[in-house]
Amino acid sequence: MAKKPDNRTKIIEAAMKLAAERTWRDISMAEIADAAGIGIGELHETFSTRAALLTAFGRMVDAEVLGAGAADPSEPAADRLFDVLMRRFDVLNRYKPGLASIIESTARDPLSALCSAAQLRQSMAWMLEAAGLSSDGWRGLVRIKGLSAVYLYAMRVWLRDDSEDMAKTMAALDKALKRIDRLARGFERAGRRGRREAEGDPAADAAS
Repeated sequence: MAKKPDNRTKIIEAAMKLAAERTWRDISMAEIADAAGIGIGELHETFSTRAALLTAFGRMVDAEVLGAGAADPSEPAADRLFDVLMRRFDVLNRYKPGLASIIESTARDPLSALCSAAQLRQSMAWMLEAAGLSSDGWRGLVRIKGLSAVYLYAMRVWLRDDSEDMAKTMAALDKALKRIDRLARGFERAGRRGRREAEGDPAADAAS
């Protein structure tokens, strides 16, 4: 027997369906409640704001991606991140028309954009963890920022990608991850060289 969706899922699915049909900013909370088949009071108890609804959507996507398990630890880090983010785009494909409407509307709404940015950082932290990379400390913060930039770049391509296999999205994601990987390796080499120079290691001069 299929699991009956709870109110949160029904509301999110209804909101995404409405957003696919109309401009997100023109959809009222009462219309979302009606489409979900619940009273507006129930909707308020579940999501008191649009931002809360969108945050819950992000967490729902996170949960589905993470539910598939961690990436293969024997693979290179860039490949693991590629697999995890493509898994995320696979989930998002079901909501693509609605997301396009929401993204267009929230770009003009500073408060919603700010809330989305906070959710993005949290989501990318979990994507790093799923890829076997720590999101803690200052290194984790750098990784979150880098992966967020990669994801947003790939998402812009994904929104315009009309191929059945998301070939354009995969190419953009692969390109961005390789660039970040090269930069990270360069910073790591520079850091090691700097430490050797500070310690007076003659090998540092030979390496430069």
